[in-house]
Amino acid sequence: MLSVKALGHVGLYCTDLQKSKDFYTRILGLAITDESPDGQMTFLSARPDEEHHELALCTGRDIAPGAKVVQQISFIVEDLDVLKQFHEHLKQEKVRIRSIVTHGIAFAIYFYDPDDNVVEIYAKTPYKVTQPVSEPINLDLSESELLSLARRDVQ
Repeated sequence: MLSVKALGHVGLYCTDLQKSKDFYTRILGLAITDESPDGQMTFLSARPDEEHHELALCTGRDIAPGAKVVQQISFIVEDLDVLKQFHEHLKQEKVRIRSIVTHGIAFAIYFYDPDDNVVEIYAKTPYKVTQPVSEPINLDLSESELLSLARRDVQ
């Protein structure tokens, strides 16, 4: 069967490109790989040596505030420890967090970018769990306690 290899990138229209660029670089640590000469588009990557961009930010968002356009944008982190570090970073930066959950297959933090798009960062678990699963968790728990919560829905 003919199939694509992977998702290449996502492009988002922004109400304030500078604010969104600051958010994705300062909060998530993405690197700017290119910008259009007219200042209307910025390309960002978590792996600039491997992928030119996974996210493109563009001026021109012209929808009503609160309109649902993007379901979520998800980024993988190395492990649970890094996820916990991001949680502290998000709190320090006063980023509006929607939820912190286990999906069984991953631990995730959901939060909002400057245009109220939902952003997810997640760390995978070693488990296979039929989806959807979304149970609130407390990232102050130990890794073994969190893994036991994720494991309870293992198939």
